[in-house]
Amino acid sequence: MNKFISSLVALLIGILLAYSTIFVVDQRSHAIVFALGEVKSVISEPGLHFKLPPPFQNVLFLDKRILTIESPEADRFITAEKKNILVDSYVKWQIIEPKLYFVSFGGDERRAQDRMSQIVKAALNDEITKRTVREVISGERGKVMEAIKKKVTDEAKQIGIEIVDVRLKRVDYVEQINNSVYDRMKAERTRVANELRSTGSAESEKIRADADKQRIVILAEAYREAEKMRGAGDAEASQIYAQAFGQNAEFYKFYRSLEAYRASFKTKGDVLVVDPNSDFFKYFKTPAISGAASPTGKTK
Repeated sequence: MNKFISSLVALLIGILLAYSTIFVVDQRSHAIVFALGEVKSVISEPGLHFKLPPPFQNVLFLDKRILTIESPEADRFITAEKKNILVDSYVKWQIIEPKLYFVSFGGDERRAQDRMSQIVKAALNDEITKRTVREVISGERGKVMEAIKKKVTDEAKQIGIEIVDVRLKRVDYVEQINNSVYDRMKAERTRVANELRSTGSAESEKIRADADKQRIVILAEAYREAEKMRGAGDAEASQIYAQAFGQNAEFYKFYRSLEAYRASFKTKGDVLVVDPNSDFFKYFKTPAISGAASPTGKTK
């Protein structure tokens, strides 16, 4: 029985020793093998590997994936115009030299992130202080990010890190500047609106004046044409009257007298105070038309 237990214990110890000499590196990790506290080898290829059992050799795994550092809050920077702006950024990075990375940070990812944040902040400060607010926000935003990425990349290589990307998520004014900016934008929009209103009013007056001018011209031309036609009609009427007067003057006088009677006595209530012996009643007293043709064709 004691022999069986001894054999079982020996087997378990053998299994534990065998297990402690085997380790697996997957595609998401780097493995650093230490021998008595010194770096013996770095393994980045995934697979099954062997080592000596502790304390002779130990393994430290480091993340091979692309990691992201995002600032917990926007950082304040001063532009070339001495204006404060808030910049919110993020950095994507990756460990490419595990040994150098371990020497720099002892494998502590938190320390590495703090160091990267400091490097990015310093690069942002260098670039933003050389540019105006407008250039940082829109004009040269791409150039700013490229310059920051280059500076950060050069420093990150010294600690075993590769910078994949640097982005400015948000660039904004501080609260005190926002109000003045909005007031300035409002004043500018008001000025543009007033200019448009004045221009529209001037155009309206111009159109109205042109329309009035055309109206006057059209009325004048119409009046001229009307007077011309009226004159032509009067001339033609006078010509007809003249022809009729020339053919039979006495009949013409008689016809004109009838027209005068008709115009004077339109209604039964019309009253006319005239000397009965005046020429106005000539044809009332002498119905026969002097000089007019009689029914027999003879002149009386």
